[in-house]
Amino acid sequence: MQVVEAIEWTLACYSDDIPENGGACVKLGDEQIAVFNFNRRGEWYATQNLCPHKQQMVLSRGMIGSSGEACEPKVACPFHKKTFSLLSGECLSGEDYQIKTYPIKVEDGKVYIGIV
Repeated sequence: MQVVEAIEWTLACYSDDIPENGGACVKLGDEQIAVFNFNRRGEWYATQNLCPHKQQMVLSRGMIGSSGEACEPKVACPFHKKTFSLLSGECLSGEDYQIKTYPIKVEDGKVYIGIV
């Protein structure tokens, strides 16, 4: 039997608040969330803003791109260049780090983050 958790969609910001092919930080409750507008791919992503390597709130300022043959979307920490999958949160640099990812949707110019 599969357990399905309900997602609570929370308005995070407006799509115009996030630069194309870049990111910005939004604060929802006590959490800082990095929101990415990967315009080249026509996709949006949301992750924790905290880089687990040096415990700095910087991922929203990281560079986004694609990794490997599968063109997996990724973000690189702007300070230490650790890269993380925007899909799974897995560290793509070979280290044993993980970041939290969030469901995201954009409707009528509004960006919503899914909180489980």
